[in-house]
Order: sequence, then structure tokens, then C-alpha cells
Amino acid sequence: MPQPHQVENGTARLRSRGGRIGRHWRVFLALALVAVAMGLGAVSTNALGAGDRFEGLVERIDRLIAGPVPERSTRPTVAYTPPPVAAATSMPTPMPRATGPAPSRSAAVATPTPAPTPTPLPARVAVDFTAVPSPADVFSHQATKDWCAVAGTQMVLAIHGKAPTSDAFQQEIASRIKDWESVQDSRNGNWGPAAMALALDAYGVPGYEIRAYDTRADALRDSARAIKATGAPVVLLTWRGAHTWVMSGYRADADPSVFPDATVTGAYILDPWYPWESNIWGQSDPPGAFQDAAEMERNYLAWKRPEGEYPDRDGKFIAVVPTLPLTR
Repeated sequence: MPQPHQVENGTARLRSRGGRIGRHWRVFLALALVAVAMGLGAVSTNALGAGDRFEGLVERIDRLIAGPVPERSTRPTVAYTPPPVAAATSMPTPMPRATGPAPSRSAAVATPTPAPTPTPLPARVAVDFTAVPSPADVFSHQATKDWCAVAGTQMVLAIHGKAPTSDAFQQEIASRIKDWESVQDSRNGNWGPAAMALALDAYGVPGYEIRAYDTRADALRDSARAIKATGAPVVLLTWRGAHTWVMSGYRADADPSVFPDATVTGAYILDPWYPWESNIWGQSDPPGAFQDAAEMERNYLAWKRPEGEYPDRDGKFIAVVPTLPLTR
């Protein structure tokens, strides 16, 4: 009769063998599906969308082999609170009147200290600012339809002088998603804003913070302030969180770093989707194109993802914002 530890060991071996068999069957099924897809003979030409379907199939196979998205802590999403808008005044504060008995004639008369003259605000004039004078030099087109976050991360690294814009480097970043993925950041294991911030940190650009804004105006105004203060770009999560834009500059009716109520009228954008066209969002614009208020309203929409709920992001405008100066 076998001893208890022998039964346990045998059960463990059986479970281990069963787990390996299960994984082998998944891999076998994945290879069979790839073979069928390649047999269509239309992947390379993307005839009838076969290439797009093949890319999606490969990604599903990769997720099947990799297993579930890990439950682990990641970068938090910070709820943004706009600063108060104080009314400016040019009148000095009056000195308080003295109370008590009147001084005698023989007493020395104290000379009152004059009130400080308030520093006048600069003139409220329109601002046109960009931190990236040559956007084409740092632009990266996303290699696949799902790598917008990867290409966006690559462009931010390139602007900081930390990475090339090559396809090979983009593939390297994409291959490391398992280093940074978390179900808190992306329910389906794809790239989320926390993975972007962690990737930037890993390649030598720390200090990027994920922020959630109640309004688009707050998001653009705070992003403009961050760009002006640091000289570094901001990552905007557009298309309800499905796409990535790199914001390199802005136009506003006043300097947002001076006037808390300044209105940002548009942004300079590097869109990794360029030169492709979306059947939903239309033709993409070249790197550094100015997107006016109407285009920002059409593209920069509040976060809403079909794969699940994100309590700290749903209904908010999401941006990944620099807090440290440009490294280059």
C-alpha cells in the first residue's frame, strides 16, 4: 500500500502532466489556427482585411499562451483638482487703524510701514508654444493597428533623447509588455497608461504621472502647463482610451502657467496612426499637425472601455503628464 506522501507525489505528477498536456493542446490549436489563416493566401496583401484578422489572431494566440493578465499593483491614476481662480487686484491692502488712547504730544510719532505694491500681472495675450520644433525627426508610425501606445511611448523617449525611432526598437518595447502589464491598467492585457509610464521609467525617463480630469478643458490646460514647465510632451489617451496621441505643444488665449482660467484652443499632436485612415475617426494628420478645438472635441473623449470597468478612469479625460524637465 503506498504511503501518503507517495500518493501526494503521484497526484502532483499527474496534475503537472495534465497541466503540460493542457498547455501543449493550446499551443497545438494555436499553430493549427495560424496555419489556416496563412492558407488564406491573402494576409500579405490584406485582401478583404485578411491581414488585420491575422494580426488579431496572432495576438489572441499570444494571450492564450501567456495566460491571464497578472493581478499586481501598478502606477496609480491621480484625480486632478484644478487650482482656484483668484480675482486679481491692483489696489494695495489698506493699513489697519490703530486703536486705544491717543498718544501724547511728547511721544514719538511712529512712521507707518507702507503696504507692498502688488506685482502686476503680465498682459493677457494669446500664446502659441511647442516643445518639439522638428516633430518629423522624432515621429514613429505604429507597426500594427494595436501598437499606438508602443509607438507613442517610443516618440516620447525619442523626444527625451533616449531612443531611436526604428521599427526594431518599437518591437523591443512591445515585446516587454509582460514586464509592466496589470489587470488594473488593462483588463485585456494590452498597453494601458500605467504600462507607458513604467516603460518610460525603464528606459530612463522617470516622472510621468497618470492623471484623470473631470473636463477636457482641465486636461488640456494642465497638460499645457506641464509642457511649458518641463519642456516635455504629454501623452493623451484619445478615442475613449483606445488610442494614443503625443501632445507636443498648444495654443491658448493666455499663458496657462500664469492665468488659471486660460482656455487652450488646440494642441500640436504626433499621431502614431499616421498615415493610415480610420473608418471611424477619418484620415490621420502628419506629425506636429495642429488640432483645433473642434478636432480635440471629436477625438479626445472621456475614457470608456468595452473590456470592463475602470473606477478611477471611467468618464474622465486621461493623460500621462511629465513632472520632471526634459532629459535631453
